[in-house]
Amino acid sequence: MQLTGQRIKLALLDETDLALFIEISMSPEMMEHVYAPCTYEEATEAFIAKSKPWSRESDDWLSFGISEISSGEKLGSIGLKITCHEANIAEVGFMIKPSAQGKGFAGEALKLFKHYAFLNLKLNKLVATCSVNNTGSFKLLEKCGFTREGCLKQNVIIKGQYVDDYIYGSCKSASE
Repeated sequence: MQLTGQRIKLALLDETDLALFIEISMSPEMMEHVYAPCTYEEATEAFIAKSKPWSRESDDWLSFGISEISSGEKLGSIGLKITCHEANIAEVGFMIKPSAQGKGFAGEALKLFKHYAFLNLKLNKLVATCSVNNTGSFKLLEKCGFTREGCLKQNVIIKGQYVDDYIYGSCKSASE
């Protein structure tokens, strides 16, 4: 399965995404607002879990690698996990390597993925959580039509410190 945008394509995670997935998962810079960087083994296990076959009834992640069409360069990944099957709600998450950030790739990926989730997967709502300190992520979510629904106080521990998270949501519109 593949989704194609103007400059990027999204394809189900496969072995060609492994090296970048591990690099991002082990990077202190990339994990600064998420959690402690993974070990190589943890990153490999996470990749295997996120690249398993998926069905609409699954409780696992549906994950896609993000690639630039013109160069074929791997840019990151994006995925969702249905958190409430009855209400058709899924959590969405994304990671873009530092050299590709600020160039509009993540926004294009999120818009493409959101459209797919609402139209093809028939989801009603997507939610995303990000650290209150992760300005890039929460600005991207807002630009892509997500609404800040609240702040979860001391929601995670990063580097031994409690960190607050913003929770965002985007509901399917009548036109989707």
